[in-house]
Amino acid sequence: MTAPIALRNVGLTLGGKRILDGIDLEIARGSFTCVVGPSGCGKTTLLRLVAGLVLPTEGEVQIGGTRVVAPRRDVAVVFQDYGRALLPWRTAAGNVSLALEAMGVAPRARPARIRDLLGRVGLAEHADKFPAQMSGGMQQRLQIARCLAQQPEVLLMDEPFGALDAMTRQGLQDEVLALVGDSGATVFFVTHDLEEAAYLGDVVIGLLPHPGRIARQVAVKLPRPRDQLATRELPEFLRLRRELFDFMRTAEA
Repeated sequence: MTAPIALRNVGLTLGGKRILDGIDLEIARGSFTCVVGPSGCGKTTLLRLVAGLVLPTEGEVQIGGTRVVAPRRDVAVVFQDYGRALLPWRTAAGNVSLALEAMGVAPRARPARIRDLLGRVGLAEHADKFPAQMSGGMQQRLQIARCLAQQPEVLLMDEPFGALDAMTRQGLQDEVLALVGDSGATVFFVTHDLEEAAYLGDVVIGLLPHPGRIARQVAVKLPRPRDQLATRELPEFLRLRRELFDFMRTAEA
């Protein structure tokens, strides 16, 4: 089976500066891959290459065996800055509708789809609220619902919970695991939080900076479904957290 995401000797130079170098990576269909590394190592740039928002100067990025040369409808991106990602003049229902409109879904078919998607992210009672009337966690749920409306094969998430408080972040981690499990999407998740990477991922990729390059690929051998308390108390979780911490300490030296 063709890997849904493949990067073949990908390099990127911008303004004479080497940003990424020699990136070779295959991401299995339906897997959850997390990317960690120190600031400036190119985590977000790597995500943007997969999204088709930036093109490599060497090598190529493929999704489903097809070269990525521009953004694709079967790839959705959840950004950290949910406030700017949402349209403030549209309600929650209107924001989800935007994705359906872009897909050409008939107007009569949209309301049921919107209700279902808002229900899946816990916003069924907030369909008529505008983003400014919603908390940060609710806004991020709304952005995720809009992305799921695309029925993406690949879901790219760029530190989506970094600006949220600890309890909201943990709740959304579990919701995302449940949602992507139901959808079967392949997830590429950028985070600076090592415990988050260990908790969510099937694989954790570690990048070194200057230029960004893959230095570590760690298989996560934790049972699913995961639990915020029980999983984090497992010896394997503690071992993995220490391995990632040691990697980051070396990468930042």
